[in-house]
Amino acid sequence: MRSLPETESPDLLVGALSGDDAAVWRLTDNRALVVTADFITPVVDDPYSWGQVAAANAISDVFAMGGKPLLALNLLCWNTAELSNEQLQEVLNGGHDIARQCGMVIAGGHTVDDPEPKYGMAVIGEVDPNKMLTNAGLRADQELILTKPLGIGIITTGLKWGRANTADVAKAISSMVSTNAKAAEIAVTHGASGATDVTGFGLLGHLGRAAEESAVDVEIVVGNVPIIDGARELAAAGVVPSGTGRNLAWINDRVDRDAGVGELDVTLLADAQTSGGLVFGIDRTQAAKALSALLKSGHQAARIGVTHQGSGQIRLTTVARQP
Repeated sequence: MRSLPETESPDLLVGALSGDDAAVWRLTDNRALVVTADFITPVVDDPYSWGQVAAANAISDVFAMGGKPLLALNLLCWNTAELSNEQLQEVLNGGHDIARQCGMVIAGGHTVDDPEPKYGMAVIGEVDPNKMLTNAGLRADQELILTKPLGIGIITTGLKWGRANTADVAKAISSMVSTNAKAAEIAVTHGASGATDVTGFGLLGHLGRAAEESAVDVEIVVGNVPIIDGARELAAAGVVPSGTGRNLAWINDRVDRDAGVGELDVTLLADAQTSGGLVFGIDRTQAAKALSALLKSGHQAARIGVTHQGSGQIRLTTVARQP
């Protein structure tokens, strides 16, 4: 994205060059539009569940900016020669279910014939620019909170390969269809300054970009990072999505690790997620309150590390250094 021409406008508060989750356009001093689009190929077998996952994944970008979704348009690629209209309707029903949960409406959309089905949304939301979360908003000496477990990409790969068990797949689907609405609300309420959602580039990729944009280093306590059931065992057996390897190649030169951190740990932290959680930076005085609120609301959240003055480096450790 850095090769794109720069768009100059005082009202474009967040554009493409920072690699953030969504674009933000200022309307007034206390109101701005959040605009994003995302679509995915099927990650689960059931069309309704896929529709839910794809919608939650697309809407998440608005929540990652601390915003509220208002309106969406469906984006659908459909193989009309091999897939039925009934399956198509189930996909759209799943998306509408998530939209209702998020208090937004779907006002239309666009469909094209495509050999490989894809579904997602273009989403418009709103945010107060004074409370906006961005990937450039992390500050030194903050704690980092992750709101969902990692390992989704490994579980969905295991499903494709016929290697994941039913119970683990069900937990992964439950995680993916859970929206980040409440997590974003809690982050903003407790004064988080920066955030990003954890999707295709994995925790290391998304957090690494946020650290770079924020001019901080981040330190992750590997044992504190929640991992979804079954993911570690599948990864140890070589069941890893191809996107995870690309993530590692992109971020590897900026990652240092202690002797106690193994290859499997790094693989899990780079796992390519679909509809993952948020990771946000928050003052140490507010971290315990924010985590408590997340846990009470049903999130499998954790305090996973800290930030330091720096330039975008990531350190993986077993014990956090004191500031």
